[in-house]
Amino acid sequence: MNLNNQPTVDDLARLFAGRRDTHDSHILWVCESGEVHVEALGPEACEHAFEKQRPSMRARLRTYRRGGGYVGKKAAADHDFLSRVLYTLKRECQGLEHGAVKVVDRYC
Repeated sequence: MNLNNQPTVDDLARLFAGRRDTHDSHILWVCESGEVHVEALGPEACEHAFEKQRPSMRARLRTYRRGGGYVGKKAAADHDFLSRVLYTLKRECQGLEHGAVKVVDRYC
């Protein structure tokens, strides 16, 4: 899913549905091309190390902690939640430039 291609809530739902909330914490992040990723944060990894390993990262949402219900099939079925996430991504990621990673810790 790319923010530059008018993504929909259904596009975002597919990203969330492909993850397992019970296995790991996850980070939703956006790279400089506008591509949106949802990746597992390993049990021994920290957010700072995760960011350093992805030099093209320009923004990320707060970490979705394991077991919180924020990723997976149930989260993908929550249209209101995903609408807020998508709106936040579109609003907060406009015009991001090369530099420090913007951490978005609340939804619009």
